[in-house]
Amino acid sequence: MELKKLRLHPLFLLVGLLSAIFNQLPVFLTVTLAALEHECAHALAAGRLGFCLDKIVLMPYGAVIGGDLSGITKKQELWVLLAGPLANGLTALGFAALWWLFPETYPYTDTAAIVSLSLFLVNLFPAYPLDGGRILKIFLSPLGERCAKIICRIVSICFAAGIFVLFIVSCFGEPNFGALFFSALLFAGSFGGGEYGYLPIKKKNFSRGIEERRIALSGECLARAAMRFLREDRYTVFILFDKEEYLGELPEEEFVARLAEGKYEEELQSFL
Repeated sequence: MELKKLRLHPLFLLVGLLSAIFNQLPVFLTVTLAALEHECAHALAAGRLGFCLDKIVLMPYGAVIGGDLSGITKKQELWVLLAGPLANGLTALGFAALWWLFPETYPYTDTAAIVSLSLFLVNLFPAYPLDGGRILKIFLSPLGERCAKIICRIVSICFAAGIFVLFIVSCFGEPNFGALFFSALLFAGSFGGGEYGYLPIKKKNFSRGIEERRIALSGECLARAAMRFLREDRYTVFILFDKEEYLGELPEEEFVARLAEGKYEEELQSFL
């Protein structure tokens, strides 16, 4: 995985400042690190499958990741989606094992464990924009794209309404503003489609010059697997071999043209 861009949303900085003012900075930093672990797990899983998720934006409620999943299958996307929650779940288990071996570490690691476990459980809720909402859509995909989206949106709104009711109930005692914020997030996410943001392959600007990047690959490599080598700031040329026999060179523009035709599952040697 190569992280190409890490951005901070302005509200993320504001929440960080407020956390410092109200002596909650350690919790804020713990949540941020757990969110980064979650998104990096998505990126690693995508990279292993030959796809690219390499742009992370830190938000006030966590983080979001973007990249190019063009041509990904439902099964592959399911593995990518599960990677994030599983990483947080394994981290929580790791802390539990640490307490069993060294009980004296509990006071210093309990917050990190709770945050990791919370991210594991919450992200499996079948509601947008959480991973569970995207997973639900995959399982509903046999019903058709439009039907699956409608059902997922209804489920997301129901979850948002239920959590908002919990906030109303909490107002009779100590108001739980976290529940209010979470319900607003789910309600807004229910209209967002619940998809990873695809990053279109932009045309290169050669007016100021651009560095060429030459990648040697087997001609049997699938096009979707070769996509991870594309860079916005480089011009890529694939040098193809069949075992030790040189097959030829595949320039980036020809490769991208074949991708535009939907030929993600074809071998690169067929592009020559």
